[in-house]
Parts: sequence; C-alpha cells; structure tokens
Amino acid sequence: MTVTQQFSPAPVAVLGMGPMGRAIAAAFLAAGHPTTVWNRTAGKADELLARGAVQADSPLAALDAAEVVIVCVIDANAVDVILDRALAESGRSRLPAATLVNLTSDGPGRTRELAARAGDLGVRYLDGSIMTPAAAIGTPATRILYSGPAVLFDRHRRTLAALGGAAVHLGDDPGRAASFDVALLNLFWTSIAGLMHSFALAARQNVPATALAPHAQQMAELVANLLPGLASDIDAGRFSGTESASLTSVATSLDHIVHALEEAGISPAVTQAAKNAVDAAVSAGHGGDSAARLAEFLNRGHTDSIPQAGGAPFFPPSSADRKEPR
Repeated sequence: MTVTQQFSPAPVAVLGMGPMGRAIAAAFLAAGHPTTVWNRTAGKADELLARGAVQADSPLAALDAAEVVIVCVIDANAVDVILDRALAESGRSRLPAATLVNLTSDGPGRTRELAARAGDLGVRYLDGSIMTPAAAIGTPATRILYSGPAVLFDRHRRTLAALGGAAVHLGDDPGRAASFDVALLNLFWTSIAGLMHSFALAARQNVPATALAPHAQQMAELVANLLPGLASDIDAGRFSGTESASLTSVATSLDHIVHALEEAGISPAVTQAAKNAVDAAVSAGHGGDSAARLAEFLNRGHTDSIPQAGGAPFFPPSSADRKEPR
C-alpha cells in the first residue's frame, strides 16, 4: 500500500512591506501559506490583510508566528534594527528559533556579519538575492539565488517554491548569494548606464531611440554570445589578444567615442571611466592582451593607477531618486 504524504503549507511571516515584500507576501498567500506581515509604518499591507494575511504588531510577534520569516528591507542595517527591536521586546538574549530568510540586498561581508549575529541570537539564517522585479514574484520568471546551510535550504525548499520560478542554492557560505548579487547588479546597471549614454549620443545626431534600439539589441546579443568564452579565458588565464581586439585597439576605439561625446556636448564620464581602466592596463604592459585581461587586472587592485573620470556627472543627483525605506 502506498502512503501519500500531504504537504501542509508552513506558516510564514514577511517583514518589510515595500513593493517586493508585498509581492512576496502575496505569493505565499496565493500558495495557501498562513502569512503574517509586519512593517515599520502602518498602512502598506491593507490589500494583503483583505486577502487573509495577519498583521503582527511587532517584529517579535512576527518571529513567534512563523516557521519561515522573510525579511526584505532597504539594507542590512535595517535588518539589524529589526533584530534589535525584537530582542528588546523579548527581554531575553535569544530570539525564537525560526528560520530567517534574508532577501535584503547588501554586500557579502555585511551579509556574513548578519548571519553570524543571527546565529548568536539562536536564529537559523539563509540569505537570498532576488534577480527579478517584484512583478515576476510568484511566476515562472522568478529567479532567486540562495546561500547558507544546504540542509536548511532543503528543509524549506517547498515553502520557498511559492515564490515561483528557479531557486538556486549556491553553497553554505552565507555571503555567496550577495557576491553574485553585487556582481550581477553591477553588470546590469553599468549596462543600463551605457545604453542611456548611447541613446543620448544618438539623439544629438537626430537618431531616435526606437531607431537605434534594434541595432543595440543585436549588440547586446553579441556581448551575450561572447560572455561564455570570456569567462572561460579569465578562469584559464588566457589573455592573448592575437585572435581578438587587443586592449591597445580598444583604447583607440574608446578615445574616438569620448571625442564624439565631447563634440556632441555630452558628458563622456561613463565612457571615460571604461577608457581609464583600459589605459591603465595598457600602461601596465597589457596592450597586446584581450579584453579578458581587464578582469584579472582590476582584481589585482590597481584602482590607484586608474584616474577618475572627469566631466559633469552623467546622472545628476536628485532627491526623488533616493531610495525610501521600506
């Protein structure tokens, strides 16, 4: 006789009701998980409460209510504040033995500090980095990278599956997901900055963004096709530029682009930053090497030999652009 073990959705709590936190809580509710929510300021969870979520009146109450506690706030400092508050509310030296899944973005070093602190407080800790926008949460398009004890990830895999898509465990080091996160976000935002810079340059020549876009997309596909080979060359230490553009050639190309930007009256700061790194590598004797050499060169910590890009800032500061606490 075959006995089928039924999965009973575990109670979860979500701390932080920004757009991502609300999307996470909604996905858990949709999957049938009893869901408790908490936010530093009231009113952001009203729609979730109408759908069956329970409002916790404190972080400690949220920790007490759930087996898995998701925290998604502005940074690791905000997570520390939540832990401090829960600790003060408890009047003890340790917190309820829930599993804290930290989906807050921060650097790998800071993440490891937070994991160590959670452990000292008796809280089991997994870290996670969300690689998709809030709108994708709960759909097959979701991609979340996790790190921390594999046994802990396996224990809660079915619960975390409510968030949709792919859940990838990267290893036991709690800072590993954050390491991937900052590297991938650096790729994303420098790419977006470069794209906007190119749209601005094209516009000065009366080329609409929509006219440039199909060609920019083909260029992005070229970069994507080059990526696996570049990664293999970096890991293998293969940097010869005999079969690809040498850094000397790249420096010349970037010089032409900087000149075109200046001629058009557009700050060359974005491109100049790339040119400065290439020029420094050439000056260090790597002019005959391929672009793959830049990763190894920068990894050796040559920041002192790379001048800062001059000119007006590409993105002027604006108070409207500052991230608001969740």
